Amino acid sequence: MSRVVYTLDNCRVSIMPSPWQEVTPVLPAGIRSMITSLPLNILEKLEEIRLRQNRPLMLGLADGDILLGNNGKPAAAPRDCYLVTADDIQRVTQLISGCSLYAFGEELKNGFITLPGGHRVGLTGKTVLENGRVRTLKYISGLNIRISREVKGAASPLLPFIIDQKSGSVLNTLLFSPPRCGKTTILRDVIRQLSNGIPELNFRGAVIGVVDERSELAGCFQGVPQREVGIRTDVLDGCRKAEGMLMLLRSMAPCVIATDEIGTDEDFAALEGVFNAGVKVLTTVHAASLAELSQRPALRNLLNMKVIERFVLLGRSKNIGTIEEIIDGRTMLPLPGKEVEQCLRFLPAL
Repeated sequence: MSRVVYTLDNCRVSIMPSPWQEVTPVLPAGIRSMITSLPLNILEKLEEIRLRQNRPLMLGLADGDILLGNNGKPAAAPRDCYLVTADDIQRVTQLISGCSLYAFGEELKNGFITLPGGHRVGLTGKTVLENGRVRTLKYISGLNIRISREVKGAASPLLPFIIDQKSGSVLNTLLFSPPRCGKTTILRDVIRQLSNGIPELNFRGAVIGVVDERSELAGCFQGVPQREVGIRTDVLDGCRKAEGMLMLLRSMAPCVIATDEIGTDEDFAALEGVFNAGVKVLTTVHAASLAELSQRPALRNLLNMKVIERFVLLGRSKNIGTIEEIIDGRTMLPLPGKEVEQCLRFLPAL
């Protein structure tokens, strides 16, 4: 079910599969058939496909979870569901790894494998430790296929509040929210628009360096971005954030460095180096509130430095990606005004 356009000479051209279509090839034939036969209004809301051995096949949608029955239709109770088998799990792991799971040793340490297009497959099973640290996973028993979506224009209402229109520079911005609230989707669109330039805001465009540790922002395949991240954007794919930020700083002369989901002490130490170099930062972190942010020692230090100029809280009060609040990093108070109220909106429909 690819999206279709017509050219000026009325030729029919297939341009791009829907996000859910990009992940179905890694599913066993039976499960693939059940999912692809669902109504389009369900498929377009699909966020996750969860496979847990000997337990019901579950789909995560924007408005809640559904269970699938043996007939491929939504089931009302677990007893009516299709139960995921060991063969299903084994087949998916073969398909996502090209029948060579051990070739993804570094990814397995982190518990996920990224598919072309930025879709991420989380894995659970038995961990194998080496010197007290995870070396790999074996006996895979659970999989979570998270579907990545590119929503152009998702960040448009936010952009006037993260650009200093007097100096024409980007403000250091941190997006935060609980999981599944659209951080990566909005960050990707911020990067794209800032890189291309925004004529209506008199912003000419900035050179942006992206450290895409989990291949979710740019969705690189063999090093080439599959998602639109802008004409002035350089991407380090699959690189650890702390190391990648310093590599970009030394080699690519970025005006802005962007990365997703910072969290380790090394990440924050690298951020400090970026700030000291006068380069702006766009990043995200998991947290439900400023209070929760301040409870983490490394984040508390970042807050005390007063270098983040905008904190943006995302949620799901209206839909995925609702901009709940924009906070001034100097005063730590919400920005006032009707314009900000208009910005408190949800992501455009796909």
